[in-house]
Amino acid sequence: MIEIKPSPIQKIEFLDREIYIKRDDLTHKDFSGNKARKFYHFLKTNYPNIKKVISHGSAQSNAMYSLSVLAKLKGWKFDYYVHHIASYLKDNPHGNYQKALENGMNIYEDDYPKSFCESELFIPEGGAMDEAKEGIKLLADEINSTFEDKKIDIFLPSGTGTTALYLQHYTDFKVYTTNVVGSSEYLQKQFLELESDESIFPTILKSSKKYHFAKLYCEFFEIWIELKDKTDIEFELLYDPKGWITLKENLDIFENDILYIHQGGVLGNESMLRRYKRELYEDFKCK
Repeated sequence: MIEIKPSPIQKIEFLDREIYIKRDDLTHKDFSGNKARKFYHFLKTNYPNIKKVISHGSAQSNAMYSLSVLAKLKGWKFDYYVHHIASYLKDNPHGNYQKALENGMNIYEDDYPKSFCESELFIPEGGAMDEAKEGIKLLADEINSTFEDKKIDIFLPSGTGTTALYLQHYTDFKVYTTNVVGSSEYLQKQFLELESDESIFPTILKSSKKYHFAKLYCEFFEIWIELKDKTDIEFELLYDPKGWITLKENLDIFENDILYIHQGGVLGNESMLRRYKRELYEDFKCK
């Protein structure tokens, strides 16, 4: 059985200030980051009647890989639905896609089913669901315990916003986030899908430039390299660069020390690095 241990906290010097990093990428080598938190309920709960887990999203999703680990551990079949698998990825399997296939995932380029039998467990894209509360509460408890005598502000980038939303629910520290998928209005709607009380929503910070999800940007790669060089920490290449750029542009609003949540997902960097080197960079210089 996989055991999700409390993740360490590391202090770094970056952006001309000290920043705490919650290393949720280190909870477990095969089951880490915010997906381990979101799927913790399913990890620890016995489902004797379940034979298959079904989900959907992108073909290099971190959630896809984490669910393949969960399904393998539980002895469940795993069916995953995507709109499209790039021909390059089909011909050169790597990253989350390859590892999920190795774990027994069945992947379909089709719409996911809208009804399920009693032996099937459906998990929505990115783990945006009420069951995610259980694992995110553990994360909040760890933070609350570590900083019980200190004031901090928490920051993390968001896709569905599930982690940021439930983290704010379980901590009195102020939680800030930024939209990586879609607009800030889209992220606000994602919050409303899970919680009707807007007074307990995290604070959404905006970047000065509009970025399109999964598009490659020179400044994303450059801040990722800078972080790795200055902190010796590998961050994720899809969400974290937008997070750090937005944090950098909004530093003046943080009155307290900052705790940045490293949400894992670095397995996906293999595919992102291939894309950057193939499409945008030559010898680490922007085209």
